[in-house]
Amino acid sequence: MSRVALKVDKLSVWFGTTSARRQVVDNVSFRIGAGEAVGLVGESGCGKSATALAILGLLPTTTATVEADGVEINGRDIFSLSAAQRRRILGRDVAMVFQQPATALDPVFTLGQQIGAVYRRHTGISKKEVQLAMLGALEQVGFGRPEEIASAYPHQLSGGMQQLAMIAMATMCKPAVLIADEPTTALDNSTQAMIQHQLKRLQTDHNTAILLISHDLGVIRQSCREVMVMYCGRLVEKTDCDSLYAHPRHPYSAGLLSCIPQISATRPAGISAIPGQVPPATELPPGCHFAPRCNRAESQCRQSIPVLDTGLDRDVACFRQL
Repeated sequence: MSRVALKVDKLSVWFGTTSARRQVVDNVSFRIGAGEAVGLVGESGCGKSATALAILGLLPTTTATVEADGVEINGRDIFSLSAAQRRRILGRDVAMVFQQPATALDPVFTLGQQIGAVYRRHTGISKKEVQLAMLGALEQVGFGRPEEIASAYPHQLSGGMQQLAMIAMATMCKPAVLIADEPTTALDNSTQAMIQHQLKRLQTDHNTAILLISHDLGVIRQSCREVMVMYCGRLVEKTDCDSLYAHPRHPYSAGLLSCIPQISATRPAGISAIPGQVPPATELPPGCHFAPRCNRAESQCRQSIPVLDTGLDRDVACFRQL
C-alpha cells in the first residue's frame, strides 16, 4: 500500500442518552492509501453513513457518542484536535460529498457563493481569485457554462448537476481524503458515469484517497480496488473487489451479490433476496447480528461475536465461512 492517507482505528458510535444508548458502529478499523479508492457496502441501516459522519466529526454531540483510538489524516490524529483546529482541516484536507445534495446545499445562496466560500475560508485569497478558481472547478467537473451554474440556486439544477456541483465544492482544495456517500444514487446511467469519471480523475490527478459508500456493487467494482462489507455497524469482510466478486467468504457478502441480476444468453435473469431485514439498533440480536438471516448459522453464531480474522487474502468475521 502507498502512504496512508486515512487511518481509522477502533471507531465506535452510539446514539441516544447514556441510560438508553444504542450502538450503530462497532469497533471499525481500516486504512486507505493515497491515490486509492476503497468501497464500503451494505444495506440501508448498516451504519455506513454514521461511520462517514463520525470520521468527520459531524454527528450531533447531544445525541451521538463517538469513540476511537484514532482517526488520522496524513498521519495527523484529527480526533485529538479542538473544534476550531478541526474546522481548519475539514474541507481542506478531508472533504465529503453528501448523499442528498439537495439538502446539503443551502437554498438561499447561489452555487458560486457556496463553492467560493469554502475555498476562500481555507486559502484567504482575494474575491477575484476565488471567483476564477470556483469557475475553473465547475468547468473541471464537466459544466460547459460554469458562469450560469455559479449564478444558479440549487433548486434550479437537476439532481445530477447538484451532485457535480457538490464534487466541485469538495475538491476545490484538492483534499488528501474524500468521502463520497452514495454519490450516484437515483441518477441515470450517463450521469453516474460522469460522476465516477470525476472521482477517478481526482484520485489519479491529485493522489486523493477515496472512501466510496454505495449500495451499487457494480459502481464499487468499477471504481474501487478494495471493498469493505458492513452489517449492523460491524465490518464482516474486507478484501479486494476481484476476490469478493469471485468468491465471497461471508454469507452476507454472498447474499448481497446474489441480489444482482445475472443476465446471459444461456439463462434468464435471476435474483435471490436475503431473507428478513436489517434489525433496528434497539433490537440487535446477540452474537453474530446476521445469524437470524443466515442459513448457515449454528448455536455458536447466536451466542458469540465472530472476530474479524485476518487471512492471506482477506479479513472475514464468520464462524462458518463459505
